Amino acid sequence: MLLIRSTLFALFLLIFTPIWSVLCMLAFPFLSPENRYSFIGIWNKVVIYVLQHLCGIHYEIRGMENMEAALNERVVILSKHQSAYETIAYIALLPKQLCFVFKRELLWIPFFGWALALLKMIQINRASKQTAALSVASQGRKRLSEGKWIMLFPEGTRTPIGSNKPYRKGGARLASATGALVIPIAHNAGRFWPKNSFLKKPGTVIFSIGPIIRSDGKSAEALQQEVEGWIESEMRIIDPSAYQ
Repeated sequence: MLLIRSTLFALFLLIFTPIWSVLCMLAFPFLSPENRYSFIGIWNKVVIYVLQHLCGIHYEIRGMENMEAALNERVVILSKHQSAYETIAYIALLPKQLCFVFKRELLWIPFFGWALALLKMIQINRASKQTAALSVASQGRKRLSEGKWIMLFPEGTRTPIGSNKPYRKGGARLASATGALVIPIAHNAGRFWPKNSFLKKPGTVIFSIGPIIRSDGKSAEALQQEVEGWIESEMRIIDPSAYQ
């Protein structure tokens, strides 16, 4: 049954994604950047809905009040990264327009990447750390000034459950340089949609949104350590069996 449901979901994505991408490319020339984000976000909401009803993957959000308290502030979100699920869910579930930092190779994915290219996100060349850091700093400042929240995954790539890959400082460096607030997020999505796994396992993804962390007067190193400490401690609360 798990294989059948996962196969049906893969077929759904194979059919729905090209259709929605073409619709985006047709509609985007007539839409503002903000409306483009809302329009493409319908895809995310539909995918989350299908995952719930077809694959049995539900979600629970804890700490949303921390984000609601910062809606009018400049914010850098630093999140655990285990799965493709959270990258889809954040656009569908979080209350502010997000600007993701992502590797430019995603733009080469047919249909999905083409639609992504029409949004004001921050694309980086991960082969050059110096160029990537400069891109995050310059584009991040601009997007924050436009009222968007910056979303980064400080581990840099999806990691297996129970792992603790060293966090990169790019997001903390941006927050420290701009005085933006930092909101950390821990989650256990990798338990239900593991990295590079075809099978989607039923269960409830817990998103735990941490308290606001102020960057004023803190170095990037100190800020990164504070964020990593909170996320990794919270992971052991929401997914304790992964760390036994």
